[in-house]
Order: sequence, then C-alpha cells, then structure tokens
Amino acid sequence: MAVRPIRITGDPALHTPASPVSAIDDAVLELVRDMEETMAAAPGVGLAAPQVGVGLRIFIWSWIDDDGVRHRGTAINPQLLMAPLPLGDLDDDEESEGCLSIPGERFALRRSPEALLTATDLDGNGFEARATGWLARIFQHEFDHLDGVLYADRLIHPHDKGMAKAIRKKSWGSPGQSWLPGVDHLEG
Repeated sequence: MAVRPIRITGDPALHTPASPVSAIDDAVLELVRDMEETMAAAPGVGLAAPQVGVGLRIFIWSWIDDDGVRHRGTAINPQLLMAPLPLGDLDDDEESEGCLSIPGERFALRRSPEALLTATDLDGNGFEARATGWLARIFQHEFDHLDGVLYADRLIHPHDKGMAKAIRKKSWGSPGQSWLPGVDHLEG
C-alpha cells in the first residue's frame, strides 16, 4: 500500500469522465488499498480514482456519523439517483463542502438530501446503499468526480467567485499540480 499524490484542480484527470472498470483484478485491488491509505492520510471522507490520476469509475468513502457509526465502502461502476434539490437559501455552515483536489477551501453548495447508490463492491457483488444527509452529500461529490466534475463547477454566486479567487491566489488550475498527504499539509 502507498499514499498517492492527489491531483489539484486543473489536472486533466479531474476534468475528464472516467472509464468503466472492466475487471476487478489485482491492479484495481491495489488501487483501492492505496486510495484508502491516501484518504486516511489526507484526511478525507471520500476519494475518487481520478483524484489520484486513475481514470476509472471507482470511489471510496469512510465517514463516522453523529451517532459514532462508521459508513465505509467502495463503489465500482456506480450509478446514483438523487431526490430533487430543496429550495431556499444556502446555509453556509450546514451546506459547506470541501474537496481534496482543492485543498483547504470550503464553500456552500446545495446537494440533494437523499441519494440511492447502486454499484459493485470489491468482491464483484452488486449492492445498493440509501443515504441521507452528509452521506448522501459524500456520494454525490465523489460520483461527480467520475464524470469530470468538481464541486467548484457547481458553485453559485457568490461562492463561485470566491472559489475562482482562491484558485488564482494559489496558482492552481493548470495541469500537473498535486499534493502528497502526510507530506504536504494543504488540507488543514
């Protein structure tokens, strides 16, 4: 297992739709183990394969809810259904979101409060996972990565302007930039 560099916004791997996984082989198993170690070192609650430069439709998550229950898994070739977005003003605290590919930045983004994930696990078995609240947000965020979409792409005014300014200030937005969790401390 190894911690892999996490690509920063502007890298083509983050802005290109990922390809389906054709077989769960040793390379996929190694990738997922490395992703788990990378996500833990960052630290994060989700990580998609494109974030470590691999254009495959895989994401992982590990999150502990308010009741102390750990939600953890791997989604291979996922599909995601979401409830309609609620109306109203954004709550800058409750709807604040970050991304390991835009480390250290957080902005409010409206997400669906419910999602149904259908995917394949590492054993090749299909599964469904219903999620609400923060877990639903994690699923939507990671699923977007598989389609080449970052949460920054979904931000609305004034948050989109704030994100653009933060990216310019840090000289991100061009290919080839990454950070290594456990070495570079950009997320804290």
